[in-house]
Amino acid sequence: MTTETGSRARSAHARLSSSADRSRPATATFLRAIVACLLIVTSAASVARAHDLGLTRATVTFAADRTYTVEIPVDPETLLAKLEILAGRTPSGAVPVDELPARIEAVSFLLRDRVILLFDGARQSPTLAYVPGPPVPAGATASTATLRMTGAVPRGARQFQINYNLVLGAYALTIRSDQAAPPVTLWVPGGQNSDPVDLTRGLVPPSRLAVAWQYFVLGFEHILPKGLDHILFVLGIFLLSPQWRPVLLQVTTFTIAHSITLGLTIYGIVSLSPAIVEPLIALSITYVAVENLFTSTLRPWRLALVFAFGLLHGMGFAGVLSELGLPRSEFLTALLTFNTGVEAGQLAVIALALVAVGWWRSADTRRYRRWVVVPASLLIAVVGAYWTIERTLG
Repeated sequence: MTTETGSRARSAHARLSSSADRSRPATATFLRAIVACLLIVTSAASVARAHDLGLTRATVTFAADRTYTVEIPVDPETLLAKLEILAGRTPSGAVPVDELPARIEAVSFLLRDRVILLFDGARQSPTLAYVPGPPVPAGATASTATLRMTGAVPRGARQFQINYNLVLGAYALTIRSDQAAPPVTLWVPGGQNSDPVDLTRGLVPPSRLAVAWQYFVLGFEHILPKGLDHILFVLGIFLLSPQWRPVLLQVTTFTIAHSITLGLTIYGIVSLSPAIVEPLIALSITYVAVENLFTSTLRPWRLALVFAFGLLHGMGFAGVLSELGLPRSEFLTALLTFNTGVEAGQLAVIALALVAVGWWRSADTRRYRRWVVVPASLLIAVVGAYWTIERTLG
């Protein structure tokens, strides 16, 4: 009897060991996948921060003497790297500031293929000039330069279009006239012809519906895929607890807070330097991730801090929106739809996170915390700490 009982016990132990052995490869594989994905995200984040040039803009000015000027602010080092790659050359890497104009001039012939101006569908050959930025101290990064294209509007031309082929995402195209009409801003996908500008009607602002859609998309894109710092903060909120109530409370608190400062900052009621806001945003990422390592319970101070961090993120959103510019005729529409786009982007981040790890959240909360929450929060904390130091020193 004792032998039979011992045999059953050993058999049961063997089955458990076999099951555990089978689960280890799956667990290890899943863990490696999570770590690999986060490493890719953090690597991309570092690259994005290192080469973040801000908003791409182009301005077209039509003068009363029927001439035009196109000005596009560019980062000299990034422009040189793009042109060298297009020319089939190895990018030069770090180049002394005083050598940049000559090197860009050597490959400037490519700019004519990448910045296309059209009047009534006919391609133009404007005068092209690379205008360096103001002098900078020795060892400093080159200041923003300008690509300037000038020419005469063809006689009888009715429509104007531009195709800027050196940018991947959408860019802001501002149309100006030296007449009394206010400037008009359009959003153009990189590498595509802009919508035709009717030269016979003067500057006609886009409709309210067009403005609403444009700024909703811009708000969404500021989170996905461009807002890696905001993505990591939202993921930190998501990872605190497998329960939905803490996630919803934090997201609601964060939304209310950043909506307050977004509006107040845009209207000029409050203001804080980006040199202060940006490091604190990075610090907020670190905080929520580190706290996830020690607790899975939503404490009152966490909500208070999420609210405070939301105020900071709202100032960050306002900084971006100020760069984008708001149409005077549809100021409130653009502000509200941009904020709505931001919220949609945040909800999309949570939805994607739920798709990725939702089964683990509900099936085995202990393993979910061990294999998802802890390593992911640790990596997010490291990225946040790196950004905090970088933004403080930079």
